[in-house]
Amino acid sequence: MDTGDRLLTPGEVAALFRVDPKTVTRWAAAGRIGSIRTPGGHRRFRESEVRALLEGEGMLDEADEMGRPRNAGPTASTGTAGPANAGMY
Repeated sequence: MDTGDRLLTPGEVAALFRVDPKTVTRWAAAGRIGSIRTPGGHRRFRESEVRALLEGEGMLDEADEMGRPRNAGPTASTGTAGPANAGMY
């Protein structure tokens, strides 16, 4: 097996993107990052695809096509600037 085809766990992907593993699972459920399922039902992610996303060469979404900057993850188009109380302190 080629090192580019190594399978990563949601925790490993989350560490690369500096997000919670549940966020990675939500990205996969929404189709923003490709995943495969193990026979036991766990998600795994191809390292080559994850590296491409980290380098900005992955799947495009509507926000990228509209010229908005990319965020740290597969998509940045939540429509909000951050937490509701951001900048209050």
